[in-house]
Amino acid sequence: MVKKEKVVLAYSGGLDTSIIIPWLKDNYGDLDIIACCVNVGQEDDMGQVREKAISSGASKVYVENVVNEFVEDYVYKGLKANASYECKYLLGTAYARPLIAKKLVEVAHKEGAKYIAHGCTGKGNDQVRLETAIASIDPTIEIIAPWRIWNITSREEAIDYAMSKNINLNGISKEKIYSRDQNILHISHEGGMLENPANEADFDEILVMSNTVEKAPDIGEYIEIEFKEGIPVKLNGKKLNGEKMLAALNKIGGIHGIGVIDLLENRLVGMKSRGIYETPGGTILIEAHKYLESFVLEKETAHFKDIIGQKYAELVYNAMWFSGLKDAFDAFVDSTQKNVTGTVKLKLYKGNVKFAGMVSQNALYNEEISSFSTGDLYDQKDASGFINLYSLPYKIQALNKLNNTGEKAIEINYSFKE
Repeated sequence: MVKKEKVVLAYSGGLDTSIIIPWLKDNYGDLDIIACCVNVGQEDDMGQVREKAISSGASKVYVENVVNEFVEDYVYKGLKANASYECKYLLGTAYARPLIAKKLVEVAHKEGAKYIAHGCTGKGNDQVRLETAIASIDPTIEIIAPWRIWNITSREEAIDYAMSKNINLNGISKEKIYSRDQNILHISHEGGMLENPANEADFDEILVMSNTVEKAPDIGEYIEIEFKEGIPVKLNGKKLNGEKMLAALNKIGGIHGIGVIDLLENRLVGMKSRGIYETPGGTILIEAHKYLESFVLEKETAHFKDIIGQKYAELVYNAMWFSGLKDAFDAFVDSTQKNVTGTVKLKLYKGNVKFAGMVSQNALYNEEISSFSTGDLYDQKDASGFINLYSLPYKIQALNKLNNTGEKAIEINYSFKE
């Protein structure tokens, strides 16, 4: 008997990956299908996901629980950089894909699989992120991407195909057709009525992790987050690992409607797309981190780090997690975090994260210097000499302008030597 080749399928139990198993059987009957569900904090019943994969035709199912690894080795790297794509998107999906790819390759090696399959569409960023990451780890693995091959052209047709194969859709219908991606950092919503930018999002129908601003409490809540070298380590005095920290902040932030954005973004593949993102805990963390950095980083480092943070977000968004440039950025960012230690107090109120105080032994803010009173460390008279030197180029510029307009103010003669 000829041994079948194996394919590892990135499996979530959602619409796209659920129909891929019967489709692979119909079109690649000689492949042994191994489903791999990488748990990065999506709120799914993994037992049901496993059963669904088996009942759909998978020969084996791996469930890889990597939630804490996802937070501490991926999300926290971006947090230290203050990375946000186009100044809004906190990269929830983009951080998850390279870790998912890493686990898919590990399972493929364990099983001796020649192929990896995924359910990313041919219009999305994730196909690039997954396949680039896989190629960065093991370029010999071949990819099967059904959305780029089959004749299914819409989610409506995908639903019809699922129904023809008796696949349980778990509440997905042509009326509730949003495409969602969730992990412990965020949940994204795309498709349906959101595809028309003239439509206002129906947040009451869409939101999963968060209250609407209207339903958020009328009384604010104070929290304190302690950081050590740029990493959040305590919430309200309680030490928490990455997974528990983000889970706790998601709950608190979700209550107060924190971190909900409606974003029209520029995709990697060249088109614009619209999505609703809920990132309650991540929004709280990045705002707290920014406040603390403003307290402990000197001006030039802070300003240059803003530039690096923007480029860092672009690299992550654009599937370059395993690039040498990102590694170099990580080294720079880590060097800036040595003094980012302290505690930040925040007030959460109806979608807003308000600064409420902070303390750090590494603070560069000095009340004696910054106050209006004269102290020993700063003599206000010294400012006169500083201003004279600082303004010198602008004085010369103005004098030249006066000379050129005929209002002679100063004689400056330059000539070539013979």
